[in-house]
Amino acid sequence: MDIAVTALIVYVIIFHVWAMVLEMFLWTKPIGRKTFGISKEDAETSKTLAANQGLYNGFLAAGLVLSLVVSDPNTAFTHKVFFLSCVALAGLYGGMTAGIRILFLQGLPALVALALLLLS
Repeated sequence: MDIAVTALIVYVIIFHVWAMVLEMFLWTKPIGRKTFGISKEDAETSKTLAANQGLYNGFLAAGLVLSLVVSDPNTAFTHKVFFLSCVALAGLYGGMTAGIRILFLQGLPALVALALLLLS
């Protein structure tokens, strides 16, 4: 079960690093606009907000990386629970407010990882 939890955490890390890159650096570029389905004008208008959101995604990824490299098992567990809970809640909120895809791409993997972690 540890392998499944770690694999899901790695997925969540990669997802959030990619989201950070898209939101902070590629928001106004064709790939960013296509990914989020926004016009060039809307991308220009919202690029500061997107960059801010990207920064938060980077912090979530950093917290999960920390949870994998910290040496104390209790501290690692606490970090995993906290950051996976944050991601799961963000995914749930995003799924309700921005688009259902967010729930499945962001929230569900974190929720499954959290459930497996708590069951192990």
